[in-house]
Amino acid sequence: MTDNITSVGGGSRPEAGVSALKGRTGAGAPAETRGKTTIADGVVAKIAGMAAREVPGIYNLGAGMARAFGAMRERVPGTGGGGAVTRGVKVEVGERQAAVDLDVVVEYGVSIVDVAGGVRTNVISAVERMTGLEVVEVNIAVDDVHLPDDEEEQTELDEGRVR
Repeated sequence: MTDNITSVGGGSRPEAGVSALKGRTGAGAPAETRGKTTIADGVVAKIAGMAAREVPGIYNLGAGMARAFGAMRERVPGTGGGGAVTRGVKVEVGERQAAVDLDVVVEYGVSIVDVAGGVRTNVISAVERMTGLEVVEVNIAVDDVHLPDDEEEQTELDEGRVR
């Protein structure tokens, strides 16, 4: 099945002559080839963010300041938590290809090389399967290591906060 998939932000003008390459258009053409599918950059970012978080050894996504601002934003009523999925994810989407940059925090004790390989595999698989775009690269920046003590300190801070 050949579909003319393009992104919203990356030059969505279909190539000239695509219809001629696919065969006839109109009533005689297969239904799946009639029309154009566009995929927004934010959709690819959400897919990549969810796929990265599924990998064992990933504690969180986003650099330190992005995580701090995101945590504050999530606590403000009415702002929604939708940005949490794409925090730490940057995508560049073209007509047929995508590149993904991730800022991650890994759990202490895991092999960063293995986790990064797992993230790349999972992100590429999910984005290509769901969008039909070719993922040309997944760049990973490990910004922090989550220590078991970090969680205890955060719990103590949360318990001391007035609600």
